[in-house]
Amino acid sequence: MLLSRLSRLGARITGEACRGNFSNTQRGYYEGTLNNYLYYLRNRTLSTTSSNNAQEGSEQQMEKISVTFVDKDGEEKLIKVPVGMSMLEAAHENDIELEGACEGSIACSTCHVIVMDVNYYNKLEDPADEENDMLDLAFGLTQTSRLGCQVIAKPELDGMRLALPAATRNFAIDGYIPKPH
Repeated sequence: MLLSRLSRLGARITGEACRGNFSNTQRGYYEGTLNNYLYYLRNRTLSTTSSNNAQEGSEQQMEKISVTFVDKDGEEKLIKVPVGMSMLEAAHENDIELEGACEGSIACSTCHVIVMDVNYYNKLEDPADEENDMLDLAFGLTQTSRLGCQVIAKPELDGMRLALPAATRNFAIDGYIPKPH
């Protein structure tokens, strides 16, 4: 999943750059996102310890933060998220019902989350125009709404709480529970 996300991001960056459609803000955003995923991938796969201590060594190498997801019924689930991973990917790996119909390509608003503390919201990078366009379509939009695919774990977000809206705007039939891709 991560490698397909990286290749889609690389293809988008390359395509936009070839067409000359990059603003300086967009270039910085995409380069930063790509660097975050590369950092995550490097820390997730590198381990120089012996086979007996491989799992223990990789745990020490990979920094994780605590994130609490609060569902529409108010039930909370605390998870550990590796630095560099998006909240959408973290939710999928931990069986949290956050849809992400476009698989994080900023083409829908089904991974809409609400940052519950404005202090954590202010620690996030400003949303790009593409994210703001998709957030305009989100159900239950608030002042601290973000797309889960664009919220990337970093150490200063340790302890963040994210609320899941009561519904999403998607073409699925009522009661259908989507499976992560």
